[in-house]
Amino acid sequence: MTHGTAYPRLFEPITIGDLTLRNRAVMGSMHTGLEDHFWDLPKLAAYFGARARGGVGLIITGGYAPNKQGWLKPFASQMTTRLQSERHKQVTEAVHEEGGAIALQVLHAGRYAYVPWSVSASAIRAPINPFKPSALSTKGVDRTASDFARAAGLAQRAGYDAVEVMGSEGYLINQFLAERTNQRTDRWGGSAENRMRFPVEIVRRTRETVGDGFPIIYRISLLDLVEGGQTWDEVVELAHRITDAGATVLNTGIGWHEARVPTIITQVPRGAWTWTTARLRKEVGIPVCASNRINTPELAEGLLADGSADLVSMARPLLADPDFVNKAQAERADEIITCIACNQACLDHVFANQKASCLMNPRAGRETTLVLSPTRRARDVAVVGAGPAGLAAATSYAERGFSVTLFEKDQQIGGQFRLAMQVPGKEDFADALRYFRRRLEVLGVDVRLGVEAGVADLSSYDEVVVATGVVPRIPDIDGMDHPKAVSYADVLNGSVVPGGRVAVIGAGGIGVDVAVWLTHVAETQQEWLAHWGVGDPSLAPGGLTPAKPRATAREVWLLQRKTSMIGKHLGKTSGWAHRTVLRQSGVHQLSGVTYRRIDDRGLHLLVDGKPRVLDVDHVVVCAGQDSVRGLYDALRAAGRTAHLIGGADVAAELDAKRAIEQGTRLAAGA
Repeated sequence: MTHGTAYPRLFEPITIGDLTLRNRAVMGSMHTGLEDHFWDLPKLAAYFGARARGGVGLIITGGYAPNKQGWLKPFASQMTTRLQSERHKQVTEAVHEEGGAIALQVLHAGRYAYVPWSVSASAIRAPINPFKPSALSTKGVDRTASDFARAAGLAQRAGYDAVEVMGSEGYLINQFLAERTNQRTDRWGGSAENRMRFPVEIVRRTRETVGDGFPIIYRISLLDLVEGGQTWDEVVELAHRITDAGATVLNTGIGWHEARVPTIITQVPRGAWTWTTARLRKEVGIPVCASNRINTPELAEGLLADGSADLVSMARPLLADPDFVNKAQAERADEIITCIACNQACLDHVFANQKASCLMNPRAGRETTLVLSPTRRARDVAVVGAGPAGLAAATSYAERGFSVTLFEKDQQIGGQFRLAMQVPGKEDFADALRYFRRRLEVLGVDVRLGVEAGVADLSSYDEVVVATGVVPRIPDIDGMDHPKAVSYADVLNGSVVPGGRVAVIGAGGIGVDVAVWLTHVAETQQEWLAHWGVGDPSLAPGGLTPAKPRATAREVWLLQRKTSMIGKHLGKTSGWAHRTVLRQSGVHQLSGVTYRRIDDRGLHLLVDGKPRVLDVDHVVVCAGQDSVRGLYDALRAAGRTAHLIGGADVAAELDAKRAIEQGTRLAAGA
């Protein structure tokens, strides 16, 4: 494959130590759950092998603990014995067979370890963990530094091409570096120099273990985003000391897991943190790798071309599309499955002790179990409905070699995705539709827009898939026919322009999205950072400053019948950020509400048993959805067998993860 002219810097080789990478694209570390048990190593090998085959220059594994105290959870991934090293050869060989390179990340969880025997620099419990750690003894710190080096040696023995020392994200090394978590009085604490001694010793001993030339990547925290974090001068000094100790590359990390600033979810602007990488690169003499919310080859190329970075790390983008790099190199970037940073199937799964996958690509992490193999028998398949479920089914059937016709009654594909992409912070959902639109073209699917298929239209097809989606549910409230009562769909699609005072009925995921849409005022990237309290790290330790108040477009009331906290069931790793935006935007939140009626005066309620009237211009109804099953019922009545998927099967908010996986699995099993 020749170098794509569109991204010359991205496809320029780079040598780190004795290792020459074929390009500057790095698949950053992300835990998948396949690391934790040896019997999952064949699946992990297939997962990484697919990404190496897809052209990425360097892959970095999920974190492996250097000892039992460093486990992320009971019996989690570790690299501590020769037997483990031997077993990992199947992973490294799978990558090498595809011409790729792979590094093992050594990670000690410290006080983030979800085990009762956790340790840290000091005995200070993390706010996101019920277990309080013990403070490592002076000798314990010394032993742990040697354990890191031993793990690196075992990785080298297993055939890994490099190691990455995890020094960011608030894990053990970061806990030693910050005054917030290091209150020691021995040689490993106190002054900034003493607090840096632990990572410097780890890198020095690792270099002694692996020898000259073997690349050591150090993941350095540029912005801790917590109180008591490192100053910029300390970060720069650490970078120099790490370099002198033997590091080959500095990979960048942003924010601790306990930080109350989002760093990688959809609402974070693309490339929001790359200015920190550019600042560090000016200070050091070894290659620097940019990371976090970089999900397109255009952005990666720009960072390399303007000198912001020497390498670009993209973890979830390579999860979403294993062929990301090859597609970019072949100038097929419009065919890339773009990571939409939703976290729903990757990080939300991992933090719920499940295996990671991808909303857009449910085959990720399931390369050996969810396979779209070529069909042995040609058949004609009709898919009715071009929302997420129908799009996944149509493209998956076509990829297997079936002849597919996709019917959609609207003039555009997308279904509920077209609404989601209107929500501020979810603009990346538009790329999901760009991908599906292009994929339908490449696979030759017969797409018939503006056609509402009936039973007679489907009579000649061997298989029929009904993915007719959902419609907004209309609750039983007096006055729902009043002009003030409008559907969330009409608001998001632009059919209705709400007034300055709005009540939102229903506080599930859609209600929260609509409240964000209603209050949002356009902001620049710098304004976004300011609203989250991110400032210049040379002026504020950890880069944390007082948050700048948000302007709001409307006064909004977000209401629900339930008495529980609003937004309680939003995504595990992103819900807190959405709830924060509601508070920052001054949204009035009321739970335990009884709706009485809508009239000229507004919305009449009972709150805590007391009557109340909200004088609003509009009442936006987000009270759930109902499945659209008319066609499916008609097919069954006519004696036809049909498959029912997506919202038409189960109406559950905007559950694209389930819909896309259901459509993919249906086609895989056909």
